Amino acid sequence: MTQIIASEAITDKIYFIRGTRVMLDRDLAELYSVETKSLKQAVRRNMERFPPDFIFELTKEEADALRSQIVTLKRGQHAKYLPFAFTEQGVAMLSSVLNGDRAIQVNIEIMRTFTKIRHMISVSQELKEEIADLRDQTDDRFRIVFEVLDQLLSPDSKTKKEIGFTVKEQVKKYGRLKQ
Repeated sequence: MTQIIASEAITDKIYFIRGTRVMLDRDLAELYSVETKSLKQAVRRNMERFPPDFIFELTKEEADALRSQIVTLKRGQHAKYLPFAFTEQGVAMLSSVLNGDRAIQVNIEIMRTFTKIRHMISVSQELKEEIADLRDQTDDRFRIVFEVLDQLLSPDSKTKKEIGFTVKEQVKKYGRLKQ
């Protein structure tokens, strides 16, 4: 069977809220090809299946902060109700509430994506630990190598350093702007 949804499309819809990876009701509704209203109705009718560690409703502040991160909102997408956030277990339970072949296939892809993310995090942690062990076993000759590895593995390593001279650097170096 062909993959119904690309893993990257699912990954883009996973957020880190309250210290947990979650997916929002509107994103899940889009993936399942149902209206958000229908998805929420199905969940509300089966709330006994969704304990607090499976699902929670965002606060107004959380919803506003999330809305400011997602700049491109479609017309009519300012929801009247606060969104539900589903943890991995909540997404798994959602498949038992929603019927249909598409719901089953989408759920399988979402579970695979969560598993990939967990694996990537564990591999990254293992790599950090191995580098720390190597650092302890070597002398200062390899200090620069470890500094570069630390930069590559740090979460904020995505910031790029500008290339070239700024006007201030040019004035400082030459005493004037070089023509």
